[in-house]
Amino acid sequence: MEKIVAYIGLGSNMGDKEANIRQAVEMVANIPGVLVTGVAPLYKTEPLGFTRQDWFLNTVAEIGTDVAPLSLLHSLQEIENKMGRVRTIHWGPRTIDLDMLLYGRECINLPELTVPHPRMGERAFVLVPLSRLKQDISIPGLGKVAEIASELAEKQQVTCWLE
Repeated sequence: MEKIVAYIGLGSNMGDKEANIRQAVEMVANIPGVLVTGVAPLYKTEPLGFTRQDWFLNTVAEIGTDVAPLSLLHSLQEIENKMGRVRTIHWGPRTIDLDMLLYGRECINLPELTVPHPRMGERAFVLVPLSRLKQDISIPGLGKVAEIASELAEKQQVTCWLE
């Protein structure tokens, strides 16, 4: 099977956020059939939805994979569980959050998985780092990532953490 280029959103707002994201990237790289080919800089971002929580560090990783989308999702969820992710408050604090944003050019609409990620067009914390990795990428139904990221960054607090 040919390698698919996919993008994974990573975020943390509990404990050592930077270390959590580094550890998660390493764990993603250790999934059989996955090769991490790029990671955007970290961005400090305000929480959305449930706002009474610490700010997040977010980034996006580019991977090459021959793992099927649902299997990849299950591997990402396993990493979240191993890193102590607890789902008690919707959009609440988390040690790590891993979201499959794009899987090649595929549109997937399953009860367990929707790709492109259904809310990525509303989230500067996803689109700003994604645009740093691939400015020319387009999201089906939304348009060019760089343009959408620029518009959202004016409305939502997104600050580069470290270059």
